[in-house]
Amino acid sequence: MTATALKNEMDTMSLQKTKAWQKVCTKTDLVAFSGVAAWLETAEGAAQVAIFYLPGLGQGKSDTLYALDHFDPFSHANVIARGIVGDLKGDAVVASPIYKQHFRLEDGQCLEDDSVRLRTWNIMFKGNDVWVEG
Repeated sequence: MTATALKNEMDTMSLQKTKAWQKVCTKTDLVAFSGVAAWLETAEGAAQVAIFYLPGLGQGKSDTLYALDHFDPFSHANVIARGIVGDLKGDAVVASPIYKQHFRLEDGQCLEDDSVRLRTWNIMFKGNDVWVEG
C-alpha cells in the first residue's frame, strides 16, 4: 500500500468516529450540588459539557451525576456550569446564571420554553474517575 492510499484510508477512518467514553475529571474535581465545565471530544467536534454532582443524602441514596451542554441558548454563552442547582416541582434543575431559565438536569428540558432543550450526555463514575460518552 502506498503512503497516499494509507493516508486516504486513515482519513476515512477518522470520519467514522463513534461515541466513545472519555475520562474528563476525577471525583475530587467535582463540587457537591454545583457544576463544573469539561472539554469533550465528539464525532461532531469538541464540546463543552457542564457536569453536576448531586451526592446521596443518606438513606441508601446513591451519588448522581448529570452532564448537559455548557452553552446557554438564550445568552449565547458557555455558562450553564455556573448556574444555581435546585429543585422545582421535584425535578433537579440548574438555573442559567444570565437570564435564569431553568433546565432539568435529567433531560436538559427548559422549563420556561418547551421548544428549548440542552443536549445531555451519558456520564458515570469508574472508581473515582468521571467518564462521559461523547
